[in-house]
Amino acid sequence: MFRTSRNATVGLLALTLVLPASAATAASMSTPASAASSASTSDVRFAIPRPTGQYEVGRDTLHLVDGKRRDLWMPAAGPRELMVSMYYPARAGGKAAPYMGVEEALLLLKAQKLDTVFKAEQLAGVRVNARVGARPAGGKHPLVVLSPGFTLNRATLTTLAEELASKGYVVALVDHAYESFGTAFAGGRTLTCVACETVEKAPSDEEEKKLLGKAAANRAADISFVIDQLTHSPKTAPAWKRWKMIDQRRIGAAGHSLGGNAAASVMATDRRVRAGVNMDGTFFAPVPTSGLGKRPFLMLGTKAQHSPGSADATWLRDWRRLDGWKRWLTVADSGHFTFIDLPILGEQAGIKDPTAPLSGKRSGEITTGYVGAFFDQHLRGEHRPLLDGPSPDNPEVAFQNP
Repeated sequence: MFRTSRNATVGLLALTLVLPASAATAASMSTPASAASSASTSDVRFAIPRPTGQYEVGRDTLHLVDGKRRDLWMPAAGPRELMVSMYYPARAGGKAAPYMGVEEALLLLKAQKLDTVFKAEQLAGVRVNARVGARPAGGKHPLVVLSPGFTLNRATLTTLAEELASKGYVVALVDHAYESFGTAFAGGRTLTCVACETVEKAPSDEEEKKLLGKAAANRAADISFVIDQLTHSPKTAPAWKRWKMIDQRRIGAAGHSLGGNAAASVMATDRRVRAGVNMDGTFFAPVPTSGLGKRPFLMLGTKAQHSPGSADATWLRDWRRLDGWKRWLTVADSGHFTFIDLPILGEQAGIKDPTAPLSGKRSGEITTGYVGAFFDQHLRGEHRPLLDGPSPDNPEVAFQNP
């Protein structure tokens, strides 16, 4: 387990939330009790919540290769590769999209020693709302690029991606090669987390932080490349057949954990990204001292880890460097995984994490509500009072202004 990133980027995968506390403990000890617990979860069918927007949601999948960059973690593998799920506002039609592949699910569970208590088919079979091949809605729409947490594949941000698409955004949800426990790539390959092994072998905490900073900067380059591939220019033809849906003047970036750091990093290097969100990610790659060109940025994190004066000092440092519209929000009773799918799925099995008792339902509502309001305000120019200050409807959310 990583030293400096134990709480910030990896931690115990929140899939333990779908298990009774005794079963989760047993799983970590590899005792026979873990096998017995599987009977209590084997009949649970998990689902991503229905989005609240006016549109249906379509989904396409892209395999992108950046021939100008070698992979940071596996140079011998050649050019940098990305898998991208494109979510878009749709009218109707298409077939049900999968959540993730069975092999991807199995590798993720094995990495956390949970494969004997939770079936890979259950995780892979989470019911989503997106439809493959759905007929797109008309008009131009803002683009939001999403980057997942380190070690986690892109499927874990499905709730947010679908919600944004249902409200009229095109969403590019990115998987970064060799940075998850397992991600299916083109050609029948499943790439595993070489980056995890590299970071784990760092000789010191300081070297580990430097590696994660390089990883965030590398992800920023990934995000810029994705934008290149999705937009028209005299030198390139767009890689996505529905590229005309994208309004190239309205582009944002957001991410969870290391992906949130990458959202800030890409804003530092790519002026096309007009607004960004960091969901509970340490700023291993700092915001420049010169700021982000007065562009808006939202920091949304846990009360325990990301309040002023808490253990992660990078938030206070970089808050002071942000030179545009900004908000620092913390969520009471939340955990590192509050901002992704896993607490939502865990609650469907009737289980809560005692260290992060915020319900899965509220976790999803807070995340999609505040991130959606942020992009509405800063990519669409629609004022959202939710961002003005504390709300009686969201007592868990505190506005920080150190």
